[in-house]
Amino acid sequence: MQPRLGHQKYQDFPCQWQSSAYNSWQQNPPRLCAQAYPQTGGLLFSKGAVMKRSFGKPATTYDQQIDLLKQRGMVIDDDDTARFYLQHLNYYRLGAYWLPFETDHATHQFKPGTRFSDVLDLYIFDRELRLLVLDAIERIEVSVRSQWAYQLAHRHRPHAHLDAGLFDGKFWQSNLNKLADEVRRSDETFIRHHLATYAEPLPPAWAVCEVMSLGLLSRWYNSLKPIATRRAIANTYGVDEKVLQSWLHHLSLVRNICAHHSRLWNREFTITPNAPRSKPEHLSVEFVVASRKIYNTLLILLHSMDTIAGHHHWRTRLKVLIDKHSIPVAEMDFPKDWTQRAIWQEAA
Repeated sequence: MQPRLGHQKYQDFPCQWQSSAYNSWQQNPPRLCAQAYPQTGGLLFSKGAVMKRSFGKPATTYDQQIDLLKQRGMVIDDDDTARFYLQHLNYYRLGAYWLPFETDHATHQFKPGTRFSDVLDLYIFDRELRLLVLDAIERIEVSVRSQWAYQLAHRHRPHAHLDAGLFDGKFWQSNLNKLADEVRRSDETFIRHHLATYAEPLPPAWAVCEVMSLGLLSRWYNSLKPIATRRAIANTYGVDEKVLQSWLHHLSLVRNICAHHSRLWNREFTITPNAPRSKPEHLSVEFVVASRKIYNTLLILLHSMDTIAGHHHWRTRLKVLIDKHSIPVAEMDFPKDWTQRAIWQEAA
């Protein structure tokens, strides 16, 4: 049996097994290394049970938080400004943004010259980046919904989603149940009209797609069996059907990160998108191999925007945002020559 800590597997943590002696979790218990988690001193495990200690840190006031940051070497030009942002953004939340400025995470000492305003600038960049990413994902989501409904309805029938034979049997019923839940929760007039007027248990594809989340849309596409239908949808975006499947899965994760206001700019994603192999040819060479950072995501968004939103300004808005905040793009896996690459040039 795979050991778990809450809902996370041990393999999700750094410093997994301390030596080859831990060939299975039933043997000498593994621990999370103290270097990676200095605030805990490392967590010990015994026969699958976590040996915990009581949390002993007291709550601190905004002024105490400011004093602590100063003691650790952060330059705060105006206490009132820092107090305002600590009040509205949360010390713990901002900690993710001053982490790159630390010289030693164990002591939380900052690099010389680190200013609170630098941390705040990085935070504001990340917030604006999330909004820009959400703007593109929203347009992609609406487009793929439209293609999913159109291709299903024309190649099969308006209520093709009710046909179990068109979908992977392992997932069709659960996907259908989730879709039915979305329909029941909807207060859209067109949904109520279909349910009140027609005998089918759910509205047709072109109606139900309008209440689908991106995650659910990804699952429906993933389970769709007819290869011709999958390809017809994917061809709209100039990519292979397997590539589109991975993109939708990845973008549903990115969308949720953005919607929950989580850190995005230097995050390492657990679900990464497949790079195109042959089509589109210009895009396959742009992907950064083995990257878990956001650069490849931005390539997907840019390619998709070029496909579905002619004369958009998304490319320019992203470049302006990066320039405005002087962000170290290497932390996002941007290539050194990214500004010279063809994909980042505005169309003539």
